[in-house]
Amino acid sequence: MKSLFALLLAFTASTAFAFHCPADMKAIDAKLASGVKLSDADMAKVKQLRADGEAAHKAGKHDESVKLLGEAMKILKI
Repeated sequence: MKSLFALLLAFTASTAFAFHCPADMKAIDAKLASGVKLSDADMAKVKQLRADGEAAHKAGKHDESVKLLGEAMKILKI
């Protein structure tokens, strides 16, 4: 019974991350569209993290996607 609960919990967590990724990408895109002022290096890093996060999401690697998108959001102060 405990293993069934653990499996269900893991599935629920990964599903939650799957739905979290698009919201994070949308927030990053909105902040970038607002004309946020960043150094060229930070802007390049944010755009790379955003692209890598989307690729990870599409590949089903939602934990990695959330991590990458979170790094971009931290730079953007979201």
